[in-house]
Amino acid sequence: MEKITIYNEKDTWDFGRKLAEKLAPGAVIALIGDLGTGKTTLTKSIAKGLGINEMITSPTFTIVQEYHEGRLPLYHFDVYRICDVEEMYELGYEEYFFGQGVCIVEWADLILDLIPEGSVIIRIEYGMHEEERIYTIEHAKR
Repeated sequence: MEKITIYNEKDTWDFGRKLAEKLAPGAVIALIGDLGTGKTTLTKSIAKGLGINEMITSPTFTIVQEYHEGRLPLYHFDVYRICDVEEMYELGYEEYFFGQGVCIVEWADLILDLIPEGSVIIRIEYGMHEEERIYTIEHAKR
């Protein structure tokens, strides 16, 4: 487990771009944090690092948004409105999670049992100052 302090939005963008450089097909990034902690901003920075210039929005009502213009496809999930894990099966989540793209899952704590072993889990918490965030980074285990 690793803890990183993010002091401002620029740090978020720097972190996301660096993370994107390391991502390979089949990578899953699980984001966990309260409303307003910056899950979507981090997603945008990872997308930028993958070479995606499209507008990234939170797919709250569609659950998944697909972006294909970067060096790897990006599948952006927002599972906040998932009421039952069965909905993920109906979406065919396995094709995304075990495919050739990168998956970023916001509110991943709601479907943690489905997050593949080895996935990167980033827990985002508010820091001491307004823009400060604490990222706790670990890998999913079974």
